[in-house]
Amino acid sequence: MSSTRGKAKGRISGSAGRFGCRYGRFIRKRVVEVEKISRAAHRCPQCDVIAVRRQGTGIWTCRKCGYTFAGGAYVPQTPNYRIALRSLEQPGARRVE
Repeated sequence: MSSTRGKAKGRISGSAGRFGCRYGRFIRKRVVEVEKISRAAHRCPQCDVIAVRRQGTGIWTCRKCGYTFAGGAYVPQTPNYRIALRSLEQPGARRVE
């Protein structure tokens, strides 16, 4: 028999351990993923240092330069915002007049 075993199915606790056995395994797993992303330090768009923290829902502040800006609820730059930035940065982007 192999001595290495996979992780048990219900062992995704982390920050969702406060819920105990309530709400179901996948809901708790999603909560852990979202909270891990929102509590991480992110890159500041002003000074380009990894020091941005979440102040509240959609409010982000850089701890180094003090820059405060609005972003997504759980991440400073939402996926749609990144797509918009990419389309603006393209050299041959069409402009509507």
